[in-house]
Amino acid sequence: MDPEEGSTAVDNIVTQFNTYEDFLDSQITTVDLYYLEDESLARQLVELGYRGTGEVVKREDFEARKAAIEIARLAERTQKKTLTSAGKDLQDNFLKALAVREDDNRNGKVSSVIFIRDRNSHGQEVSGYIDYAHRLKIEDFEVYFNGKRRLLPRPTDMSFYNWDNHIAVCNSTPNYQVITDNPEGLLFKYKRDRKILNVDPKVKVSTSSDLTTVHREFYRQT
Repeated sequence: MDPEEGSTAVDNIVTQFNTYEDFLDSQITTVDLYYLEDESLARQLVELGYRGTGEVVKREDFEARKAAIEIARLAERTQKKTLTSAGKDLQDNFLKALAVREDDNRNGKVSSVIFIRDRNSHGQEVSGYIDYAHRLKIEDFEVYFNGKRRLLPRPTDMSFYNWDNHIAVCNSTPNYQVITDNPEGLLFKYKRDRKILNVDPKVKVSTSSDLTTVHREFYRQT
């Protein structure tokens, strides 16, 4: 049999049967069971190629191909997953900036830190730094891109400060380590390359970082 035809035959079998045992059982006839009187023995004979009504497929080939097809299926499903910002008619500059960076933050190509200063639902002034990639993983951004809710810093973000009650909180995230003992202000160490991100706008940005200021109508500062 041509190698390509053999591969296609294995793919057809792997797709048809959930387990290797199911495939073996499909090759066993009632006559086999009548004479052998042992289902386990009948399966072994099919696996060795002594009995059966169809293609001989080794267990390791079946399981390897099964795993490869499942990995390909999951990868395809991930690639087809629609971005939260996709198809949205975004008029706001800040939301447009988030949309541009959504895909790269989801797949790990870039890591964006967002600074926001605004008033919460209680009228209190709050500010903080947000690990965009982390928030994308733990939260549905549909409400933000639909304009139903404003993205605001939380006490669980990398940094949070309430200017009214003077509550300050810092948290490391899966992507960043927060360094609080710097006399000139907060520093964030990116855990992947261990480079330091200094968010002070007066400090020169490194070649691996890019500082972008986005103004929008509904936020005091972003």
